[in-house]
Amino acid sequence: MTPTEVLKPLKTWSHLAARKRKPSEYEIVSTNLHFHTDNPDAPFELDPDFAMARWFKVHRNGSPLAHPDWNAFRDPDEMVYRTYNILQDGQENYVFGLFEEFSARGHDTMLDAAWAGTLVRAYTPLRYLVHILQMASAYLSQMAPASTISNCATYQAADSLRWLTHTAYRTRELSRTFADRGFATDERRYWENDSAWQGWRRLVETALVAWDWGESFVAFNLVIRPAIEEAVLRGLGEAGRHNGDTLLGLLTDAQLTDAQRHRRWCSALVKLMLEHPGNLDVLRAWVARWEPLADAAIGAYATALPDATRLAEHALAATRDYRKGLGL
Repeated sequence: MTPTEVLKPLKTWSHLAARKRKPSEYEIVSTNLHFHTDNPDAPFELDPDFAMARWFKVHRNGSPLAHPDWNAFRDPDEMVYRTYNILQDGQENYVFGLFEEFSARGHDTMLDAAWAGTLVRAYTPLRYLVHILQMASAYLSQMAPASTISNCATYQAADSLRWLTHTAYRTRELSRTFADRGFATDERRYWENDSAWQGWRRLVETALVAWDWGESFVAFNLVIRPAIEEAVLRGLGEAGRHNGDTLLGLLTDAQLTDAQRHRRWCSALVKLMLEHPGNLDVLRAWVARWEPLADAAIGAYATALPDATRLAEHALAATRDYRKGLGL
């Protein structure tokens, strides 16, 4: 090799050179960033037997879900930190604009007392459920075998935190109008004891210990999140509109907009997974494990919402249609 050949600079990063074009911002800042996937036997280039290395070797490298090149995954929205903040800054401005407008109109004072009772039982405890979604997305971000997957999970975790914040904000607002209903004081009791939430509790608390990164992805992103989106978010929006709570309907609509973006990247990841022989059976087995618990949670929750016509039936059908569209 001549000195000229040694010093000749690359025109781009080596892992992007085959594309023969200038890499996009997304490709530059999102791809091939996980150093701990380079050596399967020692994920962190340290003692291969220290606790965290063993964890990653078992629950990521040892997953029955396999692919020769996880780094081939691409987010269909090509979201990066900069564009995520631009997008969600607009979303937050919209949501808090709703809060301000409806507050100025005295929205909560016009709500029926019976509907307020439904909200303290079936809406404000939602922050517990959404926090678990945030935790699961953060776990996937840590365990995913490619940085492009981790990034999507990170933005999803941030969206869950935003949903939690919206719920907490409304909880405080409602407590000012309905001081005797238990807003901001009784949510934990409802979460831990009310029949509307026990199906969700069993489902998500069990899924939190699905340590395999692939099973965690399937349980939360292909089963639990669609169930919550169709039964809780969509159900609350429908019931709210029927009970004069337009604000709740608009708020859940905004959250469902985030959910549509989540589904796009999950669909793209499943498509990549199905390229590898054997993965279809693995995915279907995991869906079969978690689907009955999700179905039970949907059914129990639907009974708590008034005027949500045929909610359980519609939610079950929608979740099945989503997975059918993925080939599962």
